Amino acid sequence: MVHPADAPAIASRGVLTTSSGNPVDDNLTSMTAGENGPILLQDFHLLDKLAHFGRQRIPERVVHAKGAGAHGYFEVTKDISHLSCANFLNKVGKRTPVFTRFSTVAGELGAADTARDPRGFAVKFYTEEGNGDMVGNNIPTFFIRDGVKFPSFIASQKRHPQTHLPDATMVWDFWSLVPESLHQVTQLHSDRGIPDGFRHMHGYSSHTLSLVKEDGQFYYVKWHFRTEQGIKNLAVEDAARLAGTDPNYATRDLFNAIERGEYPAWRVYVQVMTEQEALSYKYNVFDVTKTVSQKDFPLQEVGRMVLNRNPENYFAEVEQAAFAPSNMVPGIAPSPDRMLQARLFSYADAHRYRLGANLHQIPINRPINGANTHHRDGFMAVNGNGGAAPNYWPNSFGGPHPTNKPAQVYPKNVRVEGTAARHAFADVDADYEQPGILYNMFSDDEKNRVAANIASSLSQTPEFIQRRQLKHFYRADKDYGHRVEVALKAAGSKI
Repeated sequence: MVHPADAPAIASRGVLTTSSGNPVDDNLTSMTAGENGPILLQDFHLLDKLAHFGRQRIPERVVHAKGAGAHGYFEVTKDISHLSCANFLNKVGKRTPVFTRFSTVAGELGAADTARDPRGFAVKFYTEEGNGDMVGNNIPTFFIRDGVKFPSFIASQKRHPQTHLPDATMVWDFWSLVPESLHQVTQLHSDRGIPDGFRHMHGYSSHTLSLVKEDGQFYYVKWHFRTEQGIKNLAVEDAARLAGTDPNYATRDLFNAIERGEYPAWRVYVQVMTEQEALSYKYNVFDVTKTVSQKDFPLQEVGRMVLNRNPENYFAEVEQAAFAPSNMVPGIAPSPDRMLQARLFSYADAHRYRLGANLHQIPINRPINGANTHHRDGFMAVNGNGGAAPNYWPNSFGGPHPTNKPAQVYPKNVRVEGTAARHAFADVDADYEQPGILYNMFSDDEKNRVAANIASSLSQTPEFIQRRQLKHFYRADKDYGHRVEVALKAAGSKI
């Protein structure tokens, strides 16, 4: 059989082969010893298929496992060359190819797209100076501000080690013992905790990053990607229904919209602070559990991102895409944000585990200007492995050399001082002030929904955890605590 007679005519993709390129004569029948005899070991095509089948899964991401992605472009709409020497930002109208991946955070590969969960918002910019990644979320803050807490935080959001079930007690036990999480917890249980797909949500760097000029002068910035489709969220009842009827709802919506030519777009902005403004601000701008008010530092337009092409192959382009905040082009640099500093290592290292040391040779991760390193060997070195070029530096034979322009990569004269120690964050009151401000921005109806959303899961925990967490809500705002307490009792709590 070459092509089913009743199927539409289509151009042939050629003769089927084994993985070694040998033509296959029959793809429906194994080779046996006689009509009813055992299968022969010499049937390489059978062994080839089964061996590959048993190895076609790679480790899923520990976080952000379930996601969807698309190709597109970023176009500069406002000149910010006075803030950064980044080449891809140097001219109005300049376009840079991008690949963007959206995801849920805590769920596994088979999880529903409509879970109450932050959404990952990661953008890979393919610039002339290498890949630059913005690895953020749809919420401008995070649950913790120090990377040393991250493994425990994620463990609390995953499955119970004995029952292998999601466990509300683990979730709220951690949150109640880490009150810096309150700002993010409040946002997560608001209407924006369940976006209506990936097209109708904003994206944020969350962390404070740096923009660097050619002379080393720098500014601290926060990146904002604001959806042109408008914010839309799912009601709890609709999200639950879709989780059962269409758990891939957001993935399907993004793919189908692009196929229809309805290309989703986001306006891109930065909040800009001088070093002195950042250090003297009323909140710690290097604490990712806090926001920086747009009243104090207004959004400044930078550009526009448009997604206009679906992946040709999900595994090759979405599953193997490796985003890491450590991928920074000249003109963009990190800040002292502790959570960011930990992610600079953790993300790239996680991809080395998932995809191998040569992950940047995979087409979706390959920089368009080409990687010119002294790296050699390792599993799946498929780009010529550097040929006969020197694999060490310094050398006398024309090996790739550094730019010797550190100011473009690192801010100049950044003040670092103090003793080497484990310095705890001291301003505990700030952990409650911003959640209270946020709560009072909600309408009366949304305040009730926030309380009901919290109570639906908090009520499943032991009473001592409920009481502990209630103290945090009351400290942020008395009405906040009262509404949650009323909602807990309505849900059957005996507190």
